[in-house]
Amino acid sequence: MTSILGISAFYHDSAAALVIDGKIVAAAQEERFSRKKHDSQYPAKAVEYVLSEGNLKLSEIDHIVFFEKPFLKFERLLETYLAFAPLGFKSFSMSMPIWLREKLFQKKFIFDKLKNHDKNFNDIDKIFFSEHHYSHASSAFFPSPFKEAIILTLDGVGEWATTTVAVGKENKLEMIKEIYFPHSLGLLYSAFTYYTGFKVNSGEYKLMGLAPYGKPKYKNLILENLIDVKDDGSFRLNMKYFNYATGLTMTNSKFSELFGEPVRNPKTEKLTQFHMDIAASIQSVTEEIIIKLTKSLSEEFNIKNLCLAGGVALNCVANGKILNDKIFENVWVQPAAGDAGGSIGAALSFWFKELGNKRDHYKDEMSGSFLGPSFSNSDIEKNLKNLNANYNKLEDNELLPKLAKELSQNKIIGWFQGRMEFGPRALGARSILANPLSEKMQKELNFKIKFREGFRPFAPSVLSEEVSNWFNLENESPYMSLVANIKENKKTKQNEKDNISGFDKLNVIRSIIPAVTHVDYSARIQTVHKETNPRYHHLIAEFNKITNCPILVNTSFNVRGEPIVCSIEDAYKCFMGTNLDILVCENYILYKEKQIKNVEEDYKEKFELD
Repeated sequence: MTSILGISAFYHDSAAALVIDGKIVAAAQEERFSRKKHDSQYPAKAVEYVLSEGNLKLSEIDHIVFFEKPFLKFERLLETYLAFAPLGFKSFSMSMPIWLREKLFQKKFIFDKLKNHDKNFNDIDKIFFSEHHYSHASSAFFPSPFKEAIILTLDGVGEWATTTVAVGKENKLEMIKEIYFPHSLGLLYSAFTYYTGFKVNSGEYKLMGLAPYGKPKYKNLILENLIDVKDDGSFRLNMKYFNYATGLTMTNSKFSELFGEPVRNPKTEKLTQFHMDIAASIQSVTEEIIIKLTKSLSEEFNIKNLCLAGGVALNCVANGKILNDKIFENVWVQPAAGDAGGSIGAALSFWFKELGNKRDHYKDEMSGSFLGPSFSNSDIEKNLKNLNANYNKLEDNELLPKLAKELSQNKIIGWFQGRMEFGPRALGARSILANPLSEKMQKELNFKIKFREGFRPFAPSVLSEEVSNWFNLENESPYMSLVANIKENKKTKQNEKDNISGFDKLNVIRSIIPAVTHVDYSARIQTVHKETNPRYHHLIAEFNKITNCPILVNTSFNVRGEPIVCSIEDAYKCFMGTNLDILVCENYILYKEKQIKNVEEDYKEKFELD
């Protein structure tokens, strides 16, 4: 038996993963345990969890692989500061002490952290380093069902690379093209995230959700001034407008002058049509670049499969367009496409590249992304008793039809079952579930449950066997990584006036499943499969029996700014601190009106806005 511990840390979304004999046994982000969103610290609790899942002590682990090379990253920082000198001295003076104290000598730093898990761990030579984008590419290709694929990774920046192309064949993965910092599609998108008043590295999905409310009026301005895009999708940014290379902000005054408005202050300024048009413009530019990149790669290599990773691969609208344009026959996106997934990639790259193991079966190896902790019914009952909760226990044959009926009557349910998801999406293990047929549900969920912006869309979980009857999608989308439009026969008659704009679009009913239909008739789809999540599949099937609708609203079990719930206590606190009607933890059902009000009323105020 060969065990490999993969670690991603020190930028954002720290995580740990355990691979045994090439199989992904466990993976989790530190934020779920620490309750600090996008936690970047050494993932002590995540490491403890994956070791316990593998029933191993740290001293029994054969290899430990960090997801990037700190010396290369330090080289990039130094060269960047030199290139832009004397600009950036403030940023330089702030970052250097941290690098010299912690990051530069990371092998020793990681070794010292690891020793805290096991005093018998004493072999520093077990620690290895992958490269950032090689880890991303490995996380996308090796767990994919493909024997051969093009792998495209796009993010902010790793060591030097921001965009890479690799070819994967069996157990081999070869990097063949790279675009280097400061030219970065991820950082360009994040610059607009910052400009519209959202938080960089967490608010990008808000920008994507805002885009359909606007028109891409500024697309040409972006393409003419900020980025030079070639026919093959390669690009260069005009650094005159950006501050991220050496400064403390993403954009500078020239950027604001170009668009005619200052950076939005989210505390004092509301989103306007201008911000919606800005969001639509950068989303359109991003899609155009990704389409050009993927088309040129498809033509050059004549390989039918595409794998995606890196933070930009979470842009599910762009992913959907790759499929819709039939650029590749098959597209597979790593569900933990951001830095967290680098922990899996680092471990798998070592298994195949360094240890030379064969890859002899080709199926999706992510286990539905259900790689986190689970709780037995006895554990749950013990926790609920400690919380003084009022609960009943029901077997599935009684519980699931009962829940389906409650959902059909517009009750909102906190659903906690099986192993927690790895990655940013709730996929039916730590989810809030609701009725997609309700015209009021989208607003209800945003304002009373999630306590977040009203424009934010919700995803449909649809039985995999029914997806093509409801959406223009013939492919599987188990990880909620593809956007497609709703079928024509499910749309309602258009009653939208020509002059309606902005958030007024929210008041228009567009389909028979309004709670999951975005203003442009699209939806971010999760296909639910019997093989990976039988219990969730069964619940949706029961709902379908009552309503003739094989779909549920699925959003992550948390409030805005909070990591997805991990423990029974997390779930109960969120249940009691929000307007959820029902909590289900495996076979235990809890009704809000039967609980003692013993959780603080200001629950949502504990979490910083993202």
